[in-house]
Amino acid sequence: MKFLAIERSVDGASTETMRGLHEAEAQRVWELYLAGILREIYFTDQHDAVLIMECGSEREAREAIDTLPLVRERQIRFDLMALKPYTGLKRLFRAGIVAKSPERQDNPA
Repeated sequence: MKFLAIERSVDGASTETMRGLHEAEAQRVWELYLAGILREIYFTDQHDAVLIMECGSEREAREAIDTLPLVRERQIRFDLMALKPYTGLKRLFRAGIVAKSPERQDNPA
């Protein structure tokens, strides 16, 4: 399953504590990437991390996030959301609202 994790601030987080954990955080992120758990990582304009993860369950995703040093030390937290395939287009095709593309009409094969 695919999951979206968005970094959130934690009250009482310390810039000094966070700086001391950056190297360990980067190491753990790299390990999760190599394990195929962390698939993509981004920053927002506010410099919050956004992670795309691949895990067997929400529990596995949460457990992986909880191994991050900044999370373990309660300097940041993540909102976690399961991502599911978008099915909205299927309704349009079923209702006949969407016309076939010109390529498909010209080439029925």
